[in-house]
Amino acid sequence: MAHVNEHYLKLQAGYLFPEIGRRVNAFADANSDAKIIRMGIGDVVKGIPRPIIDAMKSAAEELAHDESFRGYPSEQGLDFLREAIAKNEYQDAGVDIGDDEIFVSDGSKCDSGNIQEIFATDSTIALTDPVYPVYCDSNVMAGRTGACRDGRYDGLVYLPCTEDNNFVPALPEQHVDLIYLCSPNNPTGAVMSREVLAKWVEYARAANAIILFDAAYEGYITEDGLPHSIYEIDGAREVAIEFRSYSKSAGFTGTRCAFTVVPRELTGYTVSGDPVALHGLWNRRQSTKFNGVSYPVQRAAEASYTPEGKAAVHSLIAFYLENAAIMHERLAACGFTIFGGVNAPYLWLRTPAGYDSWGFFDHLLQNAHVVGTPGSGFGAAGEGFFRLSAFNQRDAVEEAMDRISRLK
Repeated sequence: MAHVNEHYLKLQAGYLFPEIGRRVNAFADANSDAKIIRMGIGDVVKGIPRPIIDAMKSAAEELAHDESFRGYPSEQGLDFLREAIAKNEYQDAGVDIGDDEIFVSDGSKCDSGNIQEIFATDSTIALTDPVYPVYCDSNVMAGRTGACRDGRYDGLVYLPCTEDNNFVPALPEQHVDLIYLCSPNNPTGAVMSREVLAKWVEYARAANAIILFDAAYEGYITEDGLPHSIYEIDGAREVAIEFRSYSKSAGFTGTRCAFTVVPRELTGYTVSGDPVALHGLWNRRQSTKFNGVSYPVQRAAEASYTPEGKAAVHSLIAFYLENAAIMHERLAACGFTIFGGVNAPYLWLRTPAGYDSWGFFDHLLQNAHVVGTPGSGFGAAGEGFFRLSAFNQRDAVEEAMDRISRLK
């Protein structure tokens, strides 16, 4: 008899975004004339910039000729891209990261979900609440939690992010082994200051803990003085793994390319207390389970670091941030209390009186034909909040704001 992994049965209903899709599809089927504006799932809408597409096309053409054909890519990423990442993302900013510490992948969602495989199943996990669901669900699947009660899983340490703490989590009051942090945060849009990150690094060093730092939205940080990488903090190389993505910066949501940084001095420990380099474990995991990213996609990612590519990416980010500014202004004029949308492409707003998160989702969908993301889908502390994405065309953003304003 083939037994199933019963830890999967602990998962609550469907994964958040497929559940949104199910509800939207049901509404669309019943209201075929409705023009639905989707501001829920954070998928980009602008075309990939021309310098990047040209590099992809050129690389694809290489594959048509015997003399320039390339077969299997390396699981760690091709040297030209790893070198470009190390230089442009880190070394030019004075951050000490080597190209051999970079692992190119097909998405930070995959990496942030898979990274838990190299740690013991009895590790104590701390994560923020609200939180990107992948961090939580991947650990539920691996058996690190008990049952879910009132939106929280037994065995996880939750770090509430609320208005009272400006959506920046406090240090845990108990010992933890693995800490998931995201800055700029998805879903709240909050960004951790250098001083706050330094406290987390200090805590991790004292506790022999590892920080799993999701910086997928760092390109949206516009305010001076805010850190773009945890490795800007002294000592972080000894305690942190960082995840980055091209999805929301270069428009690669359908192209798939990201990278994870695992410094060579970063160590975990065996039960007997012997140190083990995490770089080697992640390399072994990727070599066994990951096929690598295709050559044309890696050439496209490399092109995002050319002068023309950088200018185009900057223009894309500026467009989405202008959308966010428009949304913030219009929603504030309607009386909503809003957070985020300044250094992040997401707005986190308090639901109107009388609505919980899913209730407001249904209200917007049915009466304005606008789709957002219920805050409770990100965790218990997200109840009473709602996320709107700035990833849309300008006319759709303006129309959505018009419709919402007519509801107030």
